[in-house]
Amino acid sequence: MALSQALQQKQLQKLSPQQIQLMKLLQIPTANLEERIKEEMEENPALETNDDNYEEEYNSESEERNSDDNNDDYEMDGGEEQYDNIDISEYVHEGDDEVGDYKTRDDNYGQAEEKQSVPFKLESNFHDTVVDQLGMLSLKGDDQVIAEQIVGSLDDDGYLRRDITSIVDDLAFRQNIDTTEANIERIIKLIQKFDPAGICARDLKECLILQLERIESESPNERVELAMKILQKYFDEFTKKHYEKILRGLDIDDEKLKSVINVILHLNPKPGGNIGSINKAESYIVPDFFIFNNNGQLELTLNSRNAPALKVSEGYRDMLKDYERGSKKDKGQKDAVLFIKQKIDSAKWFIDMIKQRQNTLLSTMTAIMQYQENFFLSGDETNLKPMILKDIAEITALDISTVSRVANSKFVQTEFGTYRLKFFFSESLSTDSGEEVSTREVKKILSDVIEEENKKKPLSDERLTTILQEKGYNIARRTVAKYREQLNIPVARLRKEL
Repeated sequence: MALSQALQQKQLQKLSPQQIQLMKLLQIPTANLEERIKEEMEENPALETNDDNYEEEYNSESEERNSDDNNDDYEMDGGEEQYDNIDISEYVHEGDDEVGDYKTRDDNYGQAEEKQSVPFKLESNFHDTVVDQLGMLSLKGDDQVIAEQIVGSLDDDGYLRRDITSIVDDLAFRQNIDTTEANIERIIKLIQKFDPAGICARDLKECLILQLERIESESPNERVELAMKILQKYFDEFTKKHYEKILRGLDIDDEKLKSVINVILHLNPKPGGNIGSINKAESYIVPDFFIFNNNGQLELTLNSRNAPALKVSEGYRDMLKDYERGSKKDKGQKDAVLFIKQKIDSAKWFIDMIKQRQNTLLSTMTAIMQYQENFFLSGDETNLKPMILKDIAEITALDISTVSRVANSKFVQTEFGTYRLKFFFSESLSTDSGEEVSTREVKKILSDVIEEENKKKPLSDERLTTILQEKGYNIARRTVAKYREQLNIPVARLRKEL
């Protein structure tokens, strides 16, 4: 194969490091912004905050830092020529130690700037709860290790998804324990008696039966016995709502079956899912914006956590002043000046990135608020206008990708609830009159129609399509089916009730 050389000219668009960092900052939710700022302060001692509580917390976490670590990680950029060209006045002029103007503008931020703590649950998770109960079994030797292996194989919903053969192999290869499937099954039965009822089941059917067995042992009655029979003999018919087969098989009437099904519906299909919190950041939503209705005038404020009071360290500025007054011929002093310059540059740049972040968030949310003003005044989803990313990008003169980053990761709190920004974006659908309406409006009407239907005779997708068309919406049956699936609403047969 012959080798050849050729010249090619390509036009590429690359983002600068500043642009990349700004995009990353835009994606960070309010709850995580403080942590990002702490990381920056750890790396750059020239960056400070005016928040006393914040500084105390930061200093307490940083007591064990070795000051030499920063020098080890720092790569000196620039040499003799760069040092001689430094204009010290650029780094020591008055005002650098003051809070950025984005923090003090009253027109962008509410009056309440007090520091609010982010609430987190303090609780044990599901696995901790089950492990605590292992001690009650008084197992010894290999059985204790086997029980711990089984508990460790439970998923967050409380199910044992790993088959017994694989558990036997895991114990043989990892724990050097030779056991049998029968012994594993015996210990599984013991763990299934733990709280909450239904854990360590292999599938939904076993999970529900375990819960019914617990109820039957405590307060046996006819409805529980019938529920057990339905799950054991007619589980497929029950899940598919083929009630006629169950009625004939058990020889009971509709009212009796309805009461029995009500017992099953009150069981917990995910017994481990209600215990503890696997990801505490998902337990609470911290809004990035607040919208208030002041006598018909919408007011937008940014969460104060989005606007930290950052400044350049006064101590670093003073050090530069001292070097300016001293001799500049010593190589150690030259290296120190270059180091301080780099840190101050980095601090100023980060403060500017935070400022740009606030401006981008505010301009994007302001455009959304004005575009969807009717919704924010009424809270009625049918008042939402069709709105796509391009609409907001054109209003704000931002790139569509930037608007997308803000919309996908930010929340706004209103008097009607807290919403993710992407909630307000939707495609359009035309009516008989030629007017364009939001698909969100159509979904809301579809949801209302299904909610009001006769559950004994639920509406088919064809009938739902006819109803929406009668209301003036030009919509196809396949579109109705798509919207219904997006709303997590099952087909008519699975919505049927006795």
